[in-house]
Amino acid sequence: MQTVVEWVDARERLPRPGIPVAAAPHGFYPPEAPDSEGVGEEFWLVLSLYFTDRYFAEDGSTYENCFVDSDRVVRFPPGGGSAEVVTHWAALPTLPGSPHTLVMGADVQPALRRAHGGGD
Repeated sequence: MQTVVEWVDARERLPRPGIPVAAAPHGFYPPEAPDSEGVGEEFWLVLSLYFTDRYFAEDGSTYENCFVDSDRVVRFPPGGGSAEVVTHWAALPTLPGSPHTLVMGADVQPALRRAHGGGD
């Protein structure tokens, strides 16, 4: 079964705060290539990030309206000032057989059984 992903242009609309999304950052790696003049190789890829209206970094910095990855790297939509710009984002699909994107604790095993065709 193929899930259709509807990408949203980050210049037009941002996700609700706290929502995990598939995001498409664009940038250059390395940002400044040591053996050349200027920047490294251009990339555009898909990552799992979450969007937040306020992020408090470990160094005490506060960022607003940004995307954050599991390594706490902060990326902004166009015009936000990060080296890697999130150009587009999409809502993550729900878990198989569920309307949810997250199940935790005691609800996990029943959800897995339902997804595999069994009952609760």
